[in-house]
Amino acid sequence: MSGLVAAYPALDSGNTVGGRDPALGSWHTVLVGASAEAVKRVWRWVRSAPGTYLWLTALAVTTVIIELLPPDEAEEWLGSRSTNLYHLGEDPLRVLITSAFWTDGSGWFAYAVLFTIFHANAERWLGTLRWLVVVILAHVGATYLSQGVLLWAIHSDDAPERAIFALDVGVSYGLAGVAAVLAYRFTTPWRWIYVLGVLAVVVPPVVMNRTFTDIGHASAAALGFACYPLTRGSGRPWDIGVLLKWRPSMRR
Repeated sequence: MSGLVAAYPALDSGNTVGGRDPALGSWHTVLVGASAEAVKRVWRWVRSAPGTYLWLTALAVTTVIIELLPPDEAEEWLGSRSTNLYHLGEDPLRVLITSAFWTDGSGWFAYAVLFTIFHANAERWLGTLRWLVVVILAHVGATYLSQGVLLWAIHSDDAPERAIFALDVGVSYGLAGVAAVLAYRFTTPWRWIYVLGVLAVVVPPVVMNRTFTDIGHASAAALGFACYPLTRGSGRPWDIGVLLKWRPSMRR
């Protein structure tokens, strides 16, 4: 037994305190410290983009509500908050606000990731007020542009008259606009690569599907690109070449 203790000192009662291995206590302290530091970093990030995460929290609550409702009631609930042609004609301000806080009840975790990538970075860069202006311009502008196209389609007999009651809720127009304005966060040529990426997401659905929602996403992105004046004075753009330890020959 003495040989075993000599080979593995941790088995020797002399190397324990109160029956516990000090090494285990050290690891526990390290893990607790690392966890506490990670929580602090996450909290600092959340506090740096309050609008983004308050909005995301509201979406979490409304998502749970929709999930708890029976399907028929959920559809009726969302329909009363839809920015369709009927409601835009009857009570536009109410539905323009409420529609931005409701989704069909699915994809909240995906939105949490997208909000963190796009909204949080834009808010940290532009500041909450200017970020909010971009969101509102994209959400409201894309809603009216897409519903205007739908109205034209109804008058041209390319869409049924019942389309005036089409369901149109969600946060994707604001997200598309903010994703687009983030192009100005980068130096060239990375900016143009980013722009091409945004266009690759929003343009093909318009060509292939031609739904009012697809038109809304493309319109929101266009409005986001048009928000360049709001980005002035927001700090130097990111140079991805520097981050990658490589500087392209084409510089801003």
